[in-house]
Amino acid sequence: MIGVAKAQDMAPLFAAMPDALVPQLEDAWRKDLIDLYNAGKEAKLKNTMNGFSTLQKLTSDYLLLQVSDNSTVELKLLPLVNDTKIIGMITTVDGPVPDSRIAFYSTDWKPLEASGLFTPPASGWFIKEGVDKNGEAYRHAVSLLDMDLIRYRFSPDDLTLTATYTTPLYLSKKDRESVLPYLRETPKVYSWQKIHFE
Repeated sequence: MIGVAKAQDMAPLFAAMPDALVPQLEDAWRKDLIDLYNAGKEAKLKNTMNGFSTLQKLTSDYLLLQVSDNSTVELKLLPLVNDTKIIGMITTVDGPVPDSRIAFYSTDWKPLEASGLFTPPASGWFIKEGVDKNGEAYRHAVSLLDMDLIRYRFSPDDLTLTATYTTPLYLSKKDRESVLPYLRETPKVYSWQKIHFE
């Protein structure tokens, strides 16, 4: 059993996470990755899918795991008002462009309802302010954005979450060029405010 003090640190939480959340790496392998990383060696092991998984970054409150060639997992410890913490988990798959899912867990890996902790950006947020929405070129451009693909990233250094709109990367070069003039050039950045991202 992990002690309470240690449970608030990323390494033992990663070791204790349910196998179902990273089926490519059972717990003994996750512990081996932590040991390799802490020893200053390349933290890379063959996984159950006959590929390789690499622990790329590990701090007291952040982890970045390259699960396979086209998927990553990020974990971030988020402090609550009462000195407890929860875990944010981002799973990103490049297929063929990056798209992420975000989930939240208690430090004993019980799922938490995400809706009170984080609201995904509406696709309209990524449209530049002040564009002429009545023009035919705009209407055509928006019609090409028929799905919402978003890459989420936790910052290793602070309590922010970045949402980058990746739908344009899915389009052909010609369609992408007709869409980009209407899109913001910067991602949406959320800050953790003790109980939710804002």
